[in-house]
Amino acid sequence: MDSLTQIVLGAAVGEAVLGKKVGNKAVVYGAIAGTIPDLDVLARYFTDTVTATEWHRGFSHSILFSILLAPIFGWLVWRLNRNGNATWKNWSWLMFWGLFTHPILDAFTTWGTQLFWPFKTRLAFQSIFVIDPLYTLPFLVCLILAARQRREAPLRKKYNVAGLILSSAYLLLTLVLKSIAFKKFEHSLKNQNIVYTQMDIRPTPFNTVLWTANIDTKDAYLIGNYSFFDSDTVQFKAYPKNRNLLKTLKSHEKIKRLIAITEGWYTLSEKDGQLVFNDLRFGLVSLSENEEKFAFSYELIKKEDDIIVKETPKFQRDAKRLLKELWKRMWGN
Repeated sequence: MDSLTQIVLGAAVGEAVLGKKVGNKAVVYGAIAGTIPDLDVLARYFTDTVTATEWHRGFSHSILFSILLAPIFGWLVWRLNRNGNATWKNWSWLMFWGLFTHPILDAFTTWGTQLFWPFKTRLAFQSIFVIDPLYTLPFLVCLILAARQRREAPLRKKYNVAGLILSSAYLLLTLVLKSIAFKKFEHSLKNQNIVYTQMDIRPTPFNTVLWTANIDTKDAYLIGNYSFFDSDTVQFKAYPKNRNLLKTLKSHEKIKRLIAITEGWYTLSEKDGQLVFNDLRFGLVSLSENEEKFAFSYELIKKEDDIIVKETPKFQRDAKRLLKELWKRMWGN
């Protein structure tokens, strides 16, 4: 999830664990713990694109990381607050839950987490977008109300618990909504006599009303959108796999790693003589019927015996356009 959401979750968990003893310090250190796992994004400044992508939500988002680092961070915080009411064990417990709940929340997103690292299994329920106001804003309001109360005030705990319950209930609701959307896509494919081998669905950005599906067929992927306000059947557009464009590059180590990252959900395209590797898991940059550009794409640049993988840039104008299209499309076709 986005940084603000992880800060709110970490702060609320910190308050639940140690708020009664240390007050708003628990909120602050919980917020810090909730952001630490995402420091893995700094890898992009020290290594290549493929490696940085592999590392993202890897070790730092694992149970092992939480267990190993919680006592260390707990000791550091205890050293800074030795005159307080909390012990090293108290602070370590707070840090553990702040670190651990971060990847649990991320597991509900499309990217998922390697919660059981060093095993490569990536846990991804794909039921919530990385930024979802319906999850974050009520949670944030409850946290602010809690933090404004005195440490011993009964309302402090009630507000914080309310935020945790509301946010957790919404996460569970997203799984129910995903199940309903899945059935709708399945029904539409059956009615249109479309033969497929696999279907992957997820919510579109910032909401859980409009859902999108990737459908794996023999030579192409079909992509379709469904809103709970739709009255018509789901329409799908085909995107050729173009796996033949890889030619001899398919055996290259970096290409194999990219394919593993996408879990096989990828297409190839060629623009102005430049080969582009498209990761389908995060959809297109817009909802336009003629859209061909994917949110995550990589230029494959051959340089002697090596391949340089360069992520294609994202533009603010694309985000603004998508927001307008989402708002219009989510209310039905």
